[in-house]
Amino acid sequence: MKNRTPLYDLVLKAFLLLVLPLIAALWLAFGIVGSVLVGVGYGFFAPWIATFEAFRQNTEPRKFLHCLTDGTWSTIKGSCVVVRDFLDICYHSVKSYLKEFREKTSDSGPRGIKLMLAPACFVVGLMGLIVEVALFTSLAICKSPYMLLKGWQRLLHDLISREGPFFETACVPIAGLVILLWPLIVIGSTILAIFLSIFVGLYGAVIVYQETSFWRGMAYIVAMVAEFDEYTNDFLYLREGTCFPRPKYRKKDTKSLEMSTKFSQPSEGSVTAQYRRASSSSEPGLIVPTLTASRSVRETIQEVKMVQVSDDTMKGCEMRGKELVDANVLTAADFEEWAHSSKSIKSTIIGVGLPAYSLLYTLLQSVRHGTAGLLMADGVEITYLNRPRDRVFDWFFHPLIVLRDQISAANLVESELRYLEKLTLMSGYLERMATWENGAIAPESALKNGEIQALSRRLQGLTRNISKFPTYRRRYQQVVKCLLVYAQEKEGTLKPRISKLGSTRGSRKEDPSQRSKLVEGFTSINISSSV
Repeated sequence: MKNRTPLYDLVLKAFLLLVLPLIAALWLAFGIVGSVLVGVGYGFFAPWIATFEAFRQNTEPRKFLHCLTDGTWSTIKGSCVVVRDFLDICYHSVKSYLKEFREKTSDSGPRGIKLMLAPACFVVGLMGLIVEVALFTSLAICKSPYMLLKGWQRLLHDLISREGPFFETACVPIAGLVILLWPLIVIGSTILAIFLSIFVGLYGAVIVYQETSFWRGMAYIVAMVAEFDEYTNDFLYLREGTCFPRPKYRKKDTKSLEMSTKFSQPSEGSVTAQYRRASSSSEPGLIVPTLTASRSVRETIQEVKMVQVSDDTMKGCEMRGKELVDANVLTAADFEEWAHSSKSIKSTIIGVGLPAYSLLYTLLQSVRHGTAGLLMADGVEITYLNRPRDRVFDWFFHPLIVLRDQISAANLVESELRYLEKLTLMSGYLERMATWENGAIAPESALKNGEIQALSRRLQGLTRNISKFPTYRRRYQQVVKCLLVYAQEKEGTLKPRISKLGSTRGSRKEDPSQRSKLVEGFTSINISSSV
């Protein structure tokens, strides 16, 4: 019988068999409690906030009508969207992560547990659980009166001076309720600190195993108390620092890291230098945020920039898909196969190839116009300075800029660009690559061929990573439905009137010759001078 878990030895497998039922039980318990809390919170606050939006209407009858209607059906649809996105995470994203983890190979043989460290891990984990819970609870209870008084003082000051949450008229009822419910917020924060102290204390066993030292695990326990004390002091504007010692629990010396980074500073024109300058200048150390112009409650709570980037990405996939359908490269059978079975080899053309192809088009467009960032389909340029302040977006923005520079520095001619498009779209499916005649010619140089294949694999890898995040699969399925209806109309297998059900708002059809003009314009640029 084939061993399906060659990365683990017998001891680690036995340990996982004992631990996995406990993890599954905790996951079920936390899932039920979290679902109830999120459902109650969203079901209560979403209609409430939508009701305050009604006061922006012009006439009194419209205000009364919107107070009754706003936040009802939209809350139900929002709840369904949350459930759908969570379902995609459980059934698609988690499976993708597990598949990648299972496919990894270990050069040093199967992984195991160091049995010699098991007693030390148990002792430190137990000590951490006792010490962290006791000290975190004591600090949280002792500082909770300061949090109560400081919060009331700040909220009353903002109420008198019409600043902060009281700056917007529609936010006054919410801020007033915050003043009344502030004691409950303080109690909730105290309970949360006590709850998190359990996991902080148990993590001491992980430190012992990673550092192979019992004393470093004990040092971690003391250091975490000092960090929690210092964090709460900064949050409540109390005395700076902490009275607890903070020993080092990691073997890596911070001074050596600082010296190593000092001698490896990037050049002024490099991407890393631009990223560091933008990061350092985009987050000023201000305690009170600067007041901006009056905005609605919905605009204040929701972050629209990241949504705009996501909308533009989906529109780009839809436009590129329609171009390929018009060129008879993609058919309705391709979209149907992805909808029915997204795990087959052929379905990777739609699931991975099409988004990666659209991403390649965006990078080529950015290189052609000589932009410092990414030029989206609607003409908006995203740079390090105006990018959405989102950590998830930063995970992909910097690699995309690096990939754009690599494509620019490759000095690809038109036939090589066509070959890169074919590799990116077809995801290595040789039969479909042979049937698509787009003027691509594989380079004779093995070095250039390997460079182009590496670029296509990076594009597909970024696409796979992006597809694991929430909302992506739900929105991409809508794009595939629209393209399926479009392809069926073109093939004559669907009546034209049904296409209205699959059309997306704001989609636009692009001239098929625009992609050829883009590639020709790309090759006419002196790329080496723009790098």
